[in-house]
Amino acid sequence: CQSEQFIRRRRMATRSALTSISTILERLVAGERSGLARAITLTESTKKSSRAAGQQLVSAALKCNREREVRTGKSTFRIGLSGPPGAGKSTLIEALGRLLTDTGRRVAVLSIDPSSSVTGGSILGDKTRMPELANNPAAFIRPSPTTGTLGGVARSTCDSIVLCEAAGYDTVLVETVGVGQSETAVADMVDLYVLVVPPAGGDVLQGLKRGIVELVDIVLVNKADGDLLPAARRAKMEYLSALKLLRHKSGLWAPPVLTVSAIEGAGIDDAWTTMLEFHSTMDKGGELATKRREQSKLWLWTHVTDRLMVRFKGSSKVRDEIGAIQRKVEAGELTAGQGADVLLAAAFDDR
Repeated sequence: CQSEQFIRRRRMATRSALTSISTILERLVAGERSGLARAITLTESTKKSSRAAGQQLVSAALKCNREREVRTGKSTFRIGLSGPPGAGKSTLIEALGRLLTDTGRRVAVLSIDPSSSVTGGSILGDKTRMPELANNPAAFIRPSPTTGTLGGVARSTCDSIVLCEAAGYDTVLVETVGVGQSETAVADMVDLYVLVVPPAGGDVLQGLKRGIVELVDIVLVNKADGDLLPAARRAKMEYLSALKLLRHKSGLWAPPVLTVSAIEGAGIDDAWTTMLEFHSTMDKGGELATKRREQSKLWLWTHVTDRLMVRFKGSSKVRDEIGAIQRKVEAGELTAGQGADVLLAAAFDDR
């Protein structure tokens, strides 16, 4: 009968999906770039079945990561890099990535590209700014769109970090979109938060303000070369003075300010040494493990918020009501808050 045929097709589709997930996981753990890319694509998908498959992969990846950490006694290093447009973040990441791969580390770069508020599209051109790293077999670069997500990162960045670690990348660099004051969500995803700034002082410092400066662990003044070297040194002193006025996140670490030149490679070694010092200090003090546990809880609520929006927008009752509610809000018959309450009640049957 038709119902039995339908059930058989569903079972076959389920077995096929599980086989596919198993295959992707095998390729992922084997360190294949194509397997990692496919896994990240599933976590980024808005399609329900793909998203569910992606979460199964993330769950398996978490288990692999825990087993590897117990077996080797070593943890991965998650580094977030933020900064205003033009600070040279991509050039700096390529210089740092070359240094790390030359010393035997495997580096994954998750580069977040802003999405157009008009078309929803993204250029995703970060690989073109890191040509050497993009062709390095010990590196993996994945550009991802924000797709409207605030905070300078993509919706699934936290899952992508876990997948990169399962693929054997011991250092994960997350490059955010250019920041002002609010793009700080990456601080809740990484072990070390680095602020990259150009050699300009007061105007940039005023633009960034407390929202980001008080969260950083290291400040790197980039482009400290040529005619800009004096300006870079002045900027370093300004940031040092600003940081003295702020309460430190940890009693174990006072954020340093270093000058670097991504083009010339000057200061990159010192910057990496400082990053390793931070990781060692926080790990020995127990704060690194505590931080990751707290971040896991924040990731939970990020997914809850995302799922609620998906359910809300997919509700047939909301689609039936939204046109009339929008017209009433436009006409001033309802406030925006009242309209939102009506739509939320329709979506979740809140009476």
